[in-house]
Amino acid sequence: MSDGPLNWKRKPKGFLAKGAAPWAGFGVTLRTLFSKPVTEQYPFEKVEPYPRYHGRHQLNRYPDGLERCVGCELCAWACPADAISVQAGQNTSAERYSPGERYGASYQINYLRCIFCGLCIEACPTRALTMTTDYELAGPDRDGMIYDKDRLLAPPDQGMLATPHPMAPGVVESDYYEGKVTGPSPEQVEWVRERRPDDPSLDGANQQGAVKR
Repeated sequence: MSDGPLNWKRKPKGFLAKGAAPWAGFGVTLRTLFSKPVTEQYPFEKVEPYPRYHGRHQLNRYPDGLERCVGCELCAWACPADAISVQAGQNTSAERYSPGERYGASYQINYLRCIFCGLCIEACPTRALTMTTDYELAGPDRDGMIYDKDRLLAPPDQGMLATPHPMAPGVVESDYYEGKVTGPSPEQVEWVRERRPDDPSLDGANQQGAVKR
């Protein structure tokens, strides 16, 4: 074993190595020059994102149309960027928007702050908040990038009733969480028909098999 210092000197390059060194630096440029371009013609040609892409948020509903959000604010507490603001309201017999006592009366997401990490989705206990694959979020001004509940709440699907309306008869709040409510009941449809006869969701309301037993 040698006691002296290690010799880290490199061996001198040969004539051919010195001459090829500058051309080796252009290797990536030369390969790209003759390759097929991969430019996407956006917005004329839009590429569909992957299914698990983290895009715009969406507030979901139960099959009978009631909102899943209960105003617990866990999503706001979990947000590392402080981009979510939630204010809860109390359900009443005249105006019920979700199962249970409370609902999300005010819901805002500031997309100037959001980092699309998905922690709010993991914190939601009712799966009220999910992320879509919508990535077109540019707005004309800063105020347009703050999405309110009317832009986040999913419209009623075919077969659902628009809120407000009462819970399905004979069920409790946990029945909604367990997926036992599969659609609006005739009692719910009649309640909406008496109070909002012009509601467009009445035309496609599904009244068959509202509750699983």
